[in-house]
Amino acid sequence: MLNGKRIIVVLPAYNAVKTLEMTFREIPLEFVDDILLVDDASRDDTADVARKLGIRTVVHEQNRGYGGNQKTCYAKALELGADIVVMLHPDYQYTPRLITAMAAMIAYGEFDAVLASRILGVGALKGGMPRYKYLANRVLTFVENLLLGHKLSEYHTGYRAFSRQVLETLPLECNSDDFVFDNQMLAQMVWFGYRIGELSCPTKYFKEASSINFRRSVVYGICVLLTAVTFRLAKMKLLNRSIFREK
Repeated sequence: MLNGKRIIVVLPAYNAVKTLEMTFREIPLEFVDDILLVDDASRDDTADVARKLGIRTVVHEQNRGYGGNQKTCYAKALELGADIVVMLHPDYQYTPRLITAMAAMIAYGEFDAVLASRILGVGALKGGMPRYKYLANRVLTFVENLLLGHKLSEYHTGYRAFSRQVLETLPLECNSDDFVFDNQMLAQMVWFGYRIGELSCPTKYFKEASSINFRRSVVYGICVLLTAVTFRLAKMKLLNRSIFREK
């Protein structure tokens, strides 16, 4: 706990058996009240390893996609009484040691959500981010900041913390079950006026770290742009979309 707030870390997992234990060992258990892993029908022993580590584990019988996995993560975390939920990929690409700092920024009322940014500082390329992904990240973020009327260093990090109020307010079930879920969620937070903080986060790219291929990256980029355009048209009252309506 921090400032009386119950903190739950959620791990959306798919074939994470090689990196799960490394990730788990660096989670600051002195502040984290519970850990929940949702296994999205992995083809390896991710769920078995999670249970051996003592992690609360939920298994999807069928693969629901990255966004579908997160929907389960947040719903279950709220059921478990979370005041703050930190979403961390169990692929060891992001350091779990930042959980305390991210949760504190929410627990003490400074922000409603916090993003661990790979772009702040010089960590992305030094950590091995492919140059084409770095350039795409910068271009997409520039366009999104223009269309959303906001300013973030990046919209594409997979390391995030949210207050309970944010998760209870956003119509997450209206979002995609694919990778663009993350982006839609940020657009929704801007739409509803939530305060989004950022901190610099080192990142590691290696064989076992999860990463989408070039084709799916292109599809993701197109969906990101469509989300931003939809946001702007909705603000201009030219569109009415369910992802920007209150529950």
